[in-house]
Amino acid sequence: MSLTSASEAARTARGVRWALSIGGAAMVAIGLVLMFLLTQATNNQALYEENYARLFAVNMAVAAVLLLVIGWVAWRLLSRLRKGKFGSRLLVKLAAIFALVGLLPGTLIYVVSYQFVSRSIESWFDVKVEGALDAGLSLGRSSLDALSADLGSKARAAASQLVEVSDASAAISLERLREQLSANDVILWSSGSQVVASAGESRFRLQPERPTAVQLRQARSQRVVTFIDGLEDSVTSGGTASSTISRVRALAVVGTTSMGLLTEPRYLQITQVLPTSLVANALAVQEAYREYQERALARSGLRKMYIGTLTLSLFLAVFGAVLLAILLGNQILRPLLVLADGVAQVAAGDLTPKAALQTRDELGGLTRSFAQMTQQLSDARSEVQRSMVQVDASRSNLQTILDNLTSGVIVLDAQGAIVSTNPGATRVLRVPLAACLGQKLEDVPGLQAFGQGVEKQFSVFMGERSEHGDHWQHSFELAHEASPGSTMSVIAPGQVNAINLIARGAELPMNRKLLVFDDISEVVSAQRAQAWGDVARRLAHEIKNPLTPIQLSAERLEMKLQDKLEPADNALLVKSIKTIVDQVDAMKRLVNEFRDYARLPSAQLLPIELNAVIADVLQLYAAENAVVPVRSDLASDCPPILGDAQQLRQVIHNLLQNAQDACATRLQTAQAGSGELLSLEPLPTIAEVSISTRYNPNNRRVRLVVRDTGSGFPESILQRAFEPYVTTKPKGTGLGLAVVKKIADEHGARIDLSNRYADNSVKNPLGAQVSLSFAVV
Repeated sequence: MSLTSASEAARTARGVRWALSIGGAAMVAIGLVLMFLLTQATNNQALYEENYARLFAVNMAVAAVLLLVIGWVAWRLLSRLRKGKFGSRLLVKLAAIFALVGLLPGTLIYVVSYQFVSRSIESWFDVKVEGALDAGLSLGRSSLDALSADLGSKARAAASQLVEVSDASAAISLERLREQLSANDVILWSSGSQVVASAGESRFRLQPERPTAVQLRQARSQRVVTFIDGLEDSVTSGGTASSTISRVRALAVVGTTSMGLLTEPRYLQITQVLPTSLVANALAVQEAYREYQERALARSGLRKMYIGTLTLSLFLAVFGAVLLAILLGNQILRPLLVLADGVAQVAAGDLTPKAALQTRDELGGLTRSFAQMTQQLSDARSEVQRSMVQVDASRSNLQTILDNLTSGVIVLDAQGAIVSTNPGATRVLRVPLAACLGQKLEDVPGLQAFGQGVEKQFSVFMGERSEHGDHWQHSFELAHEASPGSTMSVIAPGQVNAINLIARGAELPMNRKLLVFDDISEVVSAQRAQAWGDVARRLAHEIKNPLTPIQLSAERLEMKLQDKLEPADNALLVKSIKTIVDQVDAMKRLVNEFRDYARLPSAQLLPIELNAVIADVLQLYAAENAVVPVRSDLASDCPPILGDAQQLRQVIHNLLQNAQDACATRLQTAQAGSGELLSLEPLPTIAEVSISTRYNPNNRRVRLVVRDTGSGFPESILQRAFEPYVTTKPKGTGLGLAVVKKIADEHGARIDLSNRYADNSVKNPLGAQVSLSFAVV
């Protein structure tokens, strides 16, 4: 898991937790409000009824949302469970346990509360309670009616006393009546509702409360009427008594003594304050009776209200338990999921930095420890990979070095079988060793003696390691006899090719053996050339000195005895002396050649044109002077080289002379075999010598090539062709190519000698080829 995906997952998880937390807080708040309203329903039913529908709708909406959330979570859990994801079973168990923990106690409490509420509501509406409330209400009404009737009779009696009282003296009579009746206020009204006289509280009022027209008509028709004021105003909207004073009033008609039609009656109004306790009790009984009747009528609605509240509380409790299970389960499972995901990635080989939780609990610390461990593993693997890259680079470098070594390298196991080789081993031994892996060295065709010798040397080395040191060294001379179909080298059947090797062996770990060998055939050849140089100097010193006296003595004998012998003896003497002189001359030439080879001066290297030197030499091999024609192909773009012109002329002359001799020998052999007479006439279609030059700009070297159509070199001669006295000519000394090799070394030139074949055939060579490669200025 990358750091970006981990941070996005963490942000998503935080968002889900916040959403669930907000939903849980809203659910708890609504539940608390419902419980509060449930407890206050008895004392303040109006407030509960006013908000119950709204709260019920809100609760149902919240419950529906929670139910959808729980269903979505359950679907996700089932999907994870079907996919077999880590932690799904644990989360399902936690959700089930918390749901049961919330459902079982909640269901038990719900059932008990349901029974309790149902029976309690039914017990509230008992017949005895209703009868008692009716009796109390009747008692209160009877008491108020009794007070009203008593005050009415007193008002009628007082009105009869005021019949003869004039309006002017009515105030004194009213004051006396107020004191007699213990009334709070007494007013005498005219028929036009004007105050005639008053006593009590009304005297201090500018506008006393007048009786209504209806009350006046009732008083005229009934002679006296009573009514109670302030009793309804004493009850507040909450059903409790207020500070308003309740009064009972009596309005009676005062008669007149005149009989005229225009005489208007007067009205006596007596006001008496009702006892506070009586009013309060009466109002309480009346309010209780009213509430009882209201609740009796709304009994089923009240039961539904309580049961609905309990049901919503149960739903919210169960949903809350499930949400709590999900929250706690995710809180516990999230570190485990992070660890499981990290372990799966590590098992798959992904050691990138893993996500870590920053919580302070033990699981969060475990995720941080795991992330630190994976980081350490990643660093260790990176270090190992860097080391492996270095090892691979070193191995590649070593392999490149081994592939380009001129020395042969072979690794053998404990049993002597070939484990690995380099191209140099194949080149030196002339055997395809890459196809012989797993075979013992002594079992490879052509290497039986070499393998046995190597095994013997390793056996001695392992047995006497303290005396040999850490390696052994030994020289070998391999003689490969070619056979028809041989792939080791291009050797004519029946010929022998010798290879001089210097081999070194050492022990490797795991009981393996290292064999390193070099082809020292050229070194041996150089040593032989040096030895022949020493021989040449000795021959020039030891042999040349007696040759002149021998020749002079033979000639003197001829001069002294020529005239004294018989013709037959004289002829024998002349012939013998001639033979002695000719052989002495031959010996002198041989000694001079060895002397020249030994005394060959050092080359004076100067910039010269190789083509010009060749053209100068070719004048000696013109068509009129050459038995075998010489064809030239000189490239015009050859730059100057560093060389000694005199020595290079000798090189070119020796090569052309050898090529012509090879072609002439082949012609003579062919003509003698066919019975024809020997002819020295040039035959360009059969015998030809070519000399060519080419410039290679890539390596900045000029190559000189001389080819002939002779019989070629035997393979045994090719290995030692540049050694003195190695030749195929019956009368040759073998110093021509040795001089060429020595001059080439002085010039730093590479020289190659090979036979030319047609169609990869090893029979009947088309001729020989000698090439020299010179560095340009």
